[in-house]
Amino acid sequence: MAKKNLRIFLDSNVILSGLVSWRGAPRLILDILSLDLPGLSGLTGRYNLIEIERNIAKKIPAALPVFNDYFPKLKLEVISVPTPEELASFRGAVGDKDLPVLVSVVNGQADYFVTGDKDLISQIGQKGGFPFKTVSPADLLDKMLPAILGGNRPFPL
Repeated sequence: MAKKNLRIFLDSNVILSGLVSWRGAPRLILDILSLDLPGLSGLTGRYNLIEIERNIAKKIPAALPVFNDYFPKLKLEVISVPTPEELASFRGAVGDKDLPVLVSVVNGQADYFVTGDKDLISQIGQKGGFPFKTVSPADLLDKMLPAILGGNRPFPL
């Protein structure tokens, strides 16, 4: 039986934080994903990418070339924007602005949803019943880094 890839969905804030800072958990996660390690897959949503590009253009336009250069190196699988029907079945689980992200995580069959948004982590935790774990960037590294450094595969779930 083939070993399952650990699927890690990155929220917009994790990608953006990792791009603008050379240190911290978000940057380390981006660097790990750019290594293309076997057994590890990164993903994000088209909705998230639109949000990132909008925030870069609005707040730090000089970073757009960095984003355009660095993003392909991450080799993230990009999940399409959810349909209105897909959104309807999850309405009420989280706030409306985060609903497309939540549905993208589910559609991407992620094992982990990594976000720096503590309110979103709380909302998802209170609702429960999702087929993924929601963690902060630091929490993901606490779970993953020992396995990566030790060369252990598959990664812990």
